[in-house]
Amino acid sequence: MMVTRELPDKRSRELLTLVIKAHLASGEPIGSRTISKLSSEGLSPATIRNVMADLEESGYLEQPHTSAGRVPTDQGYRFYLDNIFEQTSISQDDEDTIQREMLNENLPSADQIMSRASHLLSYLSQSVGIVVSPNISRDVIRHIEFVRISDGRILVITVSRAGLVEDRLVRVTEDFSQDELDKTARYLNANFSGLTLSAIHSELVRRMTEEKALYDRLLQNAILLCHRGLSREEDAEPEVFVEGASNILSRREFADLERLRELFQIFEEKRRLISILNECVSMEEQPLVTVRIGAENRLPSLRGCAVVTASYKYGNQMTGNLGVVGPLRMEYARTINVVSYVACMLERVLNDAPATVMS
Repeated sequence: MMVTRELPDKRSRELLTLVIKAHLASGEPIGSRTISKLSSEGLSPATIRNVMADLEESGYLEQPHTSAGRVPTDQGYRFYLDNIFEQTSISQDDEDTIQREMLNENLPSADQIMSRASHLLSYLSQSVGIVVSPNISRDVIRHIEFVRISDGRILVITVSRAGLVEDRLVRVTEDFSQDELDKTARYLNANFSGLTLSAIHSELVRRMTEEKALYDRLLQNAILLCHRGLSREEDAEPEVFVEGASNILSRREFADLERLRELFQIFEEKRRLISILNECVSMEEQPLVTVRIGAENRLPSLRGCAVVTASYKYGNQMTGNLGVVGPLRMEYARTINVVSYVACMLERVLNDAPATVMS
């Protein structure tokens, strides 16, 4: 994250604040005459021009080639957020909307709740909302099911304690009947429900060396199907829910078609989204909100964006991330509040999942 130096005087701080607020409201470069009308100090346009020139020289403002006005730089936005910006409470309307949607009894699964959370982030921020699920491989398993699709093809379904559902289609050389698959699933559910996936793998191997021959076939099937069909920590990936990519189409900041194409490519690539949110999110007490501005983002295609992120916890070990990707000219107060409150509500609902999410 960039470090901004302190502005030397109150006048510079006030004028920078006025320029940023006026630009956030209008989207236009801001000139000295506009600031003279907004300033409470009664400064002349000439004096304001001099101060704005100093702010430009210091890297807080820049002047587009086609305009006499100025706009904030990444450094200007960072200084504003760190030193001037005052966070307010979430609006009652936004709070009511989030509670109504997140506590909806018609959302029976954790996947649907996270999808709704990404929709809320997008809708309330008018940007792109992203939710990354906790990694199911680190959660304990409530239920396992195997479904024979055809010769050599089996659908493996796992449900975690959080209500996260993972489906995986696997290919096997053995020809299992549905009856064999059902017996294997019953054995696993009866003996291993409440363990993590890695613990299930380890325990199966241990039992294979100790159980009597009567169970060898069942254990062999269980080991094979678990090895092929269950994600382990080293190869599992969280689910990613993205909403609102179309919101940026109407923003003048994204008028460059090549830049727009690069952004949409990011939104379609699961691993890059996971990496972006993992990189941005704060590791402090949750759900603290982190804001990355422009060049603070590692990916060049995000250099003209603000990324607002937070984490949410499930249990003691699992953590998911969520956030908003939008233009630098963002309604920061509202977006930060929305991201923080959605993270709180998602954490609350998922931790209540055994009672309220799963049927």
